[in-house]
Parts: sequence; structure tokens; C-alpha cells
Amino acid sequence: MTHPHAPGLWPQSTDLIDGALHLGGTPVTALADTFGTPSYVLDVPGLRARAAHYRAAFTDAFAPAEVQVYYAGKAFLSTAVARWVHAEGLRIDTASAGELTTALAAGIDGRDIGLHGNNKSRDEIDLALEHGVGRIVIDSLPEIELVAQRAAARGVRAPVMVRVTTGVHAGGHDFIATAHEDQKFGLSLAGGAAMTALERILELPELELLGLHSHIGSQILDADGFAAAAAALLGLRADLAARTGHMVTELDLGGGYGIAYTPEETAVDVVAVASSLAHACRSECERLGTPMPAFSFEPGRAIVGPSMITLYKVGTVKSVQLDGGSRLYVSVDGGMSDNIRPALYGAAYHAELASRASDAPGVAARVVGKHCESGDIVVRDVELPADVRAGDLLAVPATGAYGRSMASQYNLLPRPGVVAVGDGAPREIVRRETLQDLLALDLG
Repeated sequence: MTHPHAPGLWPQSTDLIDGALHLGGTPVTALADTFGTPSYVLDVPGLRARAAHYRAAFTDAFAPAEVQVYYAGKAFLSTAVARWVHAEGLRIDTASAGELTTALAAGIDGRDIGLHGNNKSRDEIDLALEHGVGRIVIDSLPEIELVAQRAAARGVRAPVMVRVTTGVHAGGHDFIATAHEDQKFGLSLAGGAAMTALERILELPELELLGLHSHIGSQILDADGFAAAAAALLGLRADLAARTGHMVTELDLGGGYGIAYTPEETAVDVVAVASSLAHACRSECERLGTPMPAFSFEPGRAIVGPSMITLYKVGTVKSVQLDGGSRLYVSVDGGMSDNIRPALYGAAYHAELASRASDAPGVAARVVGKHCESGDIVVRDVELPADVRAGDLLAVPATGAYGRSMASQYNLLPRPGVVAVGDGAPREIVRRETLQDLLALDLG
């Protein structure tokens, strides 16, 4: 079942029984008692179902072209999550030594891992080459020489793609739109850097050019931006073939598929987007007179985001008088240290009373954290029962992406653990930090 109030927001195994939220068959009150709060709670069957759904959507739409789907580990990565999504046929996209090491520790074969990053270190490149990663995504001209040098030192040929800045700008906040020209990622198509990179790679025997990569942003809800970026890449592919005789065999169209964060929002229809995008790619290849390449995609948020909630305990509750009314400020035991997105992007979230039923009328409320910042807001505008009180549990859905992965220890709050449900007995897959963990890093 799913939550009856806002079914598009909540994980697959969510149920509401006598006013109390259950996930994976377990009441959140029991989860709070066992694992503490705040906690991230991950619905494992929902995660796996979403991974399988995204893989099927792209595979079916682009058939008979070969398709690979990579899970974007930056959204949230642990060894358990890597194993679960890989079991559903997804490869793993990483962007640091930490993410790469986590995927390898999960037992993922290097051939099923990609390495991103605009400033890859020599050690990160060496680690990728040592484990035979399936692709290194080149992000700058100097990186071409560095990867070639490290491959030569190891006596291997490095498989690479080129990240192309197409000029297509899509998604939400400017900070998460990544394909306009004035930003740090990729090699410009308009400025000629992308073609220069491709031709240089073809000159180097230490590098194997797999294809072209584009990532245009995040929280995208339709196919138009993806189609425009794909057309730009297919045009570049045709130009490269005309100049050099080399036809690259793969296009990676990135990720950024949007989800719902509030009851008013609707998640992207990935089946419709994949179908529209596949049609656009076939039409463009026909126009150019080029064969369809293989394709790859990198969803992250869309898979893990709706599969997880954050569970908080209420502390201080106070009413603040405003012109023409009042607002209930509901303080919880976490905040911007476990979800920085509202403070960083102004991102909107939803919250509901999760531990009991209430017949009290709804009132305008703001859920805030316990940090020493006025911008420490978890949910800016939400209606909660007027009798919400200390000790109640609040659940915030759609926190799987960029919650734990961007968490901090601000004010020296230990980071919450991640509790998996629906896959046997509830258990922590990422341990809650303790004050002793914080002190263990302090060398005096």
C-alpha cells in the first residue's frame, strides 16, 4: 500500500494504520525506538522496483539499440544500495575515490562502473585503471593527457567518454543546471573544445574513445531538454565522423529526472520521456544519415529519492504571531545537517505527523531544525495538526537523494543512520554516528 494522503510522495511499502505510519510492515514508532531519530528510512523493495522500472523504460523505448542504465551514486551510495540496484541490472556511476571505493567494496565489477568528475586526481584515475572501470568521463583538455599518461604507466588502454557542454539548460535551480556554458563541467560544443578533445583522444593509442556524454541538469520533468542535447551530440558525432572517419558508438544522455517533493508536484513519467526521446534520436539519426548508437542514462534521484523518508522527533513547539495570523514553529532533532537542500536551493518538502492520529484542525506550520542558523528550515510551509507536541514523530518523504550524501556535522551533530526496511528485519545499512565518532577525529 501507499500513504493515502499523498500517494505519489511516499515509498512503495508505506501504510497508515490507526494514524501511525508504517514502512515495510514496521511502525515508525518502533523504528524510532530501535534506531533513534533522526533516521533515514529506506524502502528496499521500492528502491529495487524503481531501478527495474527505469531500466525497462529506456531498454524498451530504445530497442533494438543497446541500452545501459547507470545509477548515479552521488544521490546516495552505500554498499547495500550498490548491490541492490546492480541486482536489478543497473551499473554504478561514481564521481570520487570514495564513491568508487564503495562500489568496489560492494563487489561491483569495475567494468560496470563509470568515473565522473571535473577535477579527478591522479590517485582516482589510477584506482579506476587498476580496477578496469568501464568508462572514465573526460571533463577537460588537461585530463586527456593525465589519463593517457596514467594508462601508459600501467600498460593499459583507458576507455573514455567526453562530457560535452551542449548549451542546453534544463531543470530547477541554476546551481543544478549543468549544461550552460558558464560553469565548471564539460567541454564546450560551441567553443570548439569538445571537437578538439575528441580529435586529441583519437591521436593517443593509450585511450579508447567510447562516446559522448551530456548532463543538462536536475529535477527535469519533460523530454525537451534531453532531446535538444541528444540532437547536439548526434550532430557532433556526425561532424567527427566526417572529419576523422571515426563514428563513436555510444551516447550517454545523463540523468536529472524529476521527482515529487510535495503533494502538489508530479514526478516525471519516465516511460513517456524515454519514448519521446527515443523517437527524437531516431529522427535525428535519419536526418543525419548516421546509424543509431548505443545509449546510456544516469538516473539517481529518481530511483532513491522517493524510496526514503527522514524520521524526526519533535522538540520545541511555539506559535509566532504574524500580520493577519500566526505560524506554528515545530522544531525537530535534525535540520540542515541532514538535509541541506532547503537552505542551499530553497527546495520544498512535505511533512506529516507520523506517530499517531489527530482530530485537531490543521494549522500553518514551519518545520525547523536545531542548528544555529535562521535558515535552518526543513519544511518551509506545511499544514500540521494544531496539537502537534514534543515527542511526536514527523516524517518527511522523498529524502533519499542528496540527504545523507550531502549531510554534515554542523554544530557537531552526528549524522543519522540509514535504516533499511522491507528486506527482512529492519536494520541499519549505514550506522548512526556517535559523539565518540566525532571525537575520534579530533587529534587535540
